[in-house]
Amino acid sequence: MRLTEFHELVRGRFGSVRGGSMLVDHVLTAFGGRTAAQAIEDGVDPREVWRALCADFDVPREEW
Repeated sequence: MRLTEFHELVRGRFGSVRGGSMLVDHVLTAFGGRTAAQAIEDGVDPREVWRALCADFDVPREEW
């Protein structure tokens, strides 16, 4: 998954304001307490970050 696609999915699912906030404020336990933005910056595949966000926010599995 490209980073642009990741950001499109986040905005589409959560909205631009809430989604942007989630990327820098929400701590993902799946990535050792890093935020989504930190995980991506550290080289984690955006697809894995997307899946972690979906799991944390109860997104239906078919949208993962």
